[in-house]
Amino acid sequence: MGEFDGLTAVVTGGASGIGLAAARRLAASGASVGVLDRSVDDAPSDLYAVRCDVTDSDGVTAAVDAVAQRFGGLDIVVNNAGIGAAGTVEDNDDDEWHRVYDVNVVGMVRVTRAALPHLRKSQHAAVVNVCSIAATTGLPQRALYSATKGAVLSLTQAMAADHLPDGVRVNAVNPGTADTPWVARLLDAAPDPAAERAALEARQPTGRLVPPEDIAAAIAYLAGPSAGSVTGTTIAVDGGMQALRLRR
Repeated sequence: MGEFDGLTAVVTGGASGIGLAAARRLAASGASVGVLDRSVDDAPSDLYAVRCDVTDSDGVTAAVDAVAQRFGGLDIVVNNAGIGAAGTVEDNDDDEWHRVYDVNVVGMVRVTRAALPHLRKSQHAAVVNVCSIAATTGLPQRALYSATKGAVLSLTQAMAADHLPDGVRVNAVNPGTADTPWVARLLDAAPDPAAERAALEARQPTGRLVPPEDIAAAIAYLAGPSAGSVTGTTIAVDGGMQALRLRR
């Protein structure tokens, strides 16, 4: 018997990276999983994949309802879909600020809003937002991205307060730099990818990028019935980056 037997989860951005690791972890523990992503061509065949753009409100509602209808309800939402942005406050124009906020923050709002009518019917309702170390630590060249993740952190706490009376727990995970295809593409675009990877690894006390599976384990804990007393909480999965100051 898995902890998630009989439960249904939606994972946005679930076709790759952290989202895929979370979807696999939940499915391995017994959950029925619906993966929402802009591109589902490479999604595993054992997961129910629905094409969805989190900036499209009607499309989000249709996708969430499709998962709930297929599996007879919805218990868990993992808000993972997001995009990156580089630069200082001088380097991104207004349109880019609106675009990244629309995906990283308002996208979570749309998905959760669509899911709430289903979650209120669940005995084990949980929302897990994928935030970032960028919400709690000043990182260079990440002004726009950090601002959106700071908003996600505050949004998580507000949602937890608002929906506790509905029986819906809301928490977040704060990953450090994860070893995902998205980060791999950033490294490939660097003048010296090997040196850039070494620099990213060196800034984390563990000396390595965070495996997506480690983040998925934290997501599964927060989403599961065994975390029934946990809400309004953020778990850092960052290799000690936020809390530790080691002497090398």
